[in-house]
Amino acid sequence: MRRLVPATVALLAIALGGCSSTSATGPEPNPNIFPARYQNEIITSLTTTLDDPTLIRQAVISDPVLRPAGKEQRYAVCMRFDSRDQQKRYTGLKERIAYFYAGHLNQLVETTSPEQCAGVVYKPWPELEKYCLAKNCT
Repeated sequence: MRRLVPATVALLAIALGGCSSTSATGPEPNPNIFPARYQNEIITSLTTTLDDPTLIRQAVISDPVLRPAGKEQRYAVCMRFDSRDQQKRYTGLKERIAYFYAGHLNQLVETTSPEQCAGVVYKPWPELEKYCLAKNCT
């Protein structure tokens, strides 16, 4: 009986190991699917990361373009705006870049060098300027 238990455990481990193969998860997603809802995803992220996501001024945004992200190419969106801190003081224009993977926002950070958004064409972004958490944003 003592010999039967280890053999049974070993057979059970092999059987369960076969169920966890990586081929069942499907193919890897295309990392460079165009981010169709990029503005909405960025606004949603900014509302949780900015000190005060209301009454933003001078908001501009670029269209998604494939840009270098490390050794890969990823869709990226550049933006620039003036937001407020916790004391409701404007902090000055800051440029940020959003990286997308498989059509969805993956990372949103402040730019660290002018090359990250070099050559982008900005357009007005009134949707961000009009964002309001409550009925009365002041």
